[in-house]
Amino acid sequence: MKKKSASPKKKRLQIGELHLHRDGYGFVIAATKNERDVFIPAPYIGDAMHSDIVEAEVIDRAAKSEGRILRIVERRLETLFCRIEQAGKGYKAIAEDSRIRRQILIPPEHVNGAQHGQNAIIRILRYPRGAEPMMGKVEALAGKRGDVQTELKTVMVRHQLPLAFPHPVLDAAKRINMSEDDLTSREDLRHIPFVTIDGETAQDFDDAVAAERLSPKLIRLWVSIADVSHFVMPGTPLDVEALKRGTSVYFPGKCLSMLPEKLSNDLCSLRPHEDRLTMTAMLDIDHHGLIQHKKFFVSVIKSRRRMTYTEMKQCIDGDISPDVRRDASLMDSFDAMMHCFQWLRAMRKQRGSIDFDLPEPQILIDLQGGIEAIVKAERHEAHMLIEEFMIAANEAVAEHLTEQKMGCIYRIHDAPEKEKLHDFFMLLHNLGHRVQPGKKIVPKKLAEIVTSMRGLPEERLVNHQLLRSMAKAVYHPDNIGHFGLASTCYCHFTSPIRRYPDLVIHRLLKQTLKSGKKRKPVSLQEISDQCTR
Repeated sequence: MKKKSASPKKKRLQIGELHLHRDGYGFVIAATKNERDVFIPAPYIGDAMHSDIVEAEVIDRAAKSEGRILRIVERRLETLFCRIEQAGKGYKAIAEDSRIRRQILIPPEHVNGAQHGQNAIIRILRYPRGAEPMMGKVEALAGKRGDVQTELKTVMVRHQLPLAFPHPVLDAAKRINMSEDDLTSREDLRHIPFVTIDGETAQDFDDAVAAERLSPKLIRLWVSIADVSHFVMPGTPLDVEALKRGTSVYFPGKCLSMLPEKLSNDLCSLRPHEDRLTMTAMLDIDHHGLIQHKKFFVSVIKSRRRMTYTEMKQCIDGDISPDVRRDASLMDSFDAMMHCFQWLRAMRKQRGSIDFDLPEPQILIDLQGGIEAIVKAERHEAHMLIEEFMIAANEAVAEHLTEQKMGCIYRIHDAPEKEKLHDFFMLLHNLGHRVQPGKKIVPKKLAEIVTSMRGLPEERLVNHQLLRSMAKAVYHPDNIGHFGLASTCYCHFTSPIRRYPDLVIHRLLKQTLKSGKKRKPVSLQEISDQCTR
């Protein structure tokens, strides 16, 4: 009897980012949860390169999706960290990243003094096309591998981080100034004892806080955030560059800012004793940690003091400097902030927010730019206080935008996949912990496990494994809540100097404060995708 032929599989098209393996095959990464990553065999990669945005023809099978690259939608690589080698009478460049398998020819006029064996940053002049090779030019020489500054450059180039601002962006920043007219039509909060609380080396202060006790069971919390949206208008060179960067990137001893220094460290930075434009969330919080009333407005503040986390911790411990003690309003604000922090933290613990207290390394840099030491970064009550206030403000703004039907870029965090949680509970079982997962995993259950591990030898292992089991938090215009924070509605509002979604949230929030017709942005999905990459 003749076998029936298998029914043909339906073909479809999928656009996504290509992730190549050093052996030549790759995957087109799914952009949504409804799609699967698509396996691309090496012969069907064509001229596409690692990190390109591509369109693939896909055949879906039961076990996996497989396809071939039809076209390159967008080239993402612009520069590469390479080793220069002699090639006949000329030179070629070999990419440090083994996923870039093609050699790059360097025309004589673009060698720029590079020699055989040197490392260099290569700018791509021509991408591969059929039999035509890649071509590039030496943009800058780099030092030896193992040198700290060389390694930093390698990371920056590998992740295509912009090393400098384009001249039009810098020119636009230079033209921006603040005048007395900018202070009008704003709530004047300069009498309120705001403080900033940041690390010792911070320069971009984008949040300031203060608190006032309204009654024994009610505290008013002010969270004022730098009003970057006043200076950075949609569609301007500053805005386009900020969206392209998406975020500031911090390295030991170096910061690749989302905004030029004129804005990030000057006009927008909430430096002490200087008038600064802000967006303020005024939250009345009861002793259960619940917001009883919220209000948002554009404002002007004058930070009373620049506090470090270390100084704030000393105040919490009762070691208060004489100049702070002499400021009665500041002392009252600190007292109210401490109680408000305790109320908010207790509320979040009660609802099941997961607190991964994992130690983070802090790299100390010496005067020559080398590594002096790697130590455990401190995390104490002063850090937690600011975290609680920022989370409260972020939730309040997200809820407000949702109530106003304005649209929002939510920070969403899906529940973990069942398979990954199964592996996590197997680890607990093998470590001797008889924990039953239950029919439905809720954040509070996992938070209780994290708490129960405190001080045990396996604490770090369990926390790391649970963290690996969690879904990735992403930006999205549709709200599904934030599993890790046990929050039903969450966004990023508090760091517009260093995160582009926060800048968009400020613009949306301002729209809700206007009378008359509101103007909704049309590209929230596109912005969400760009800032999640």
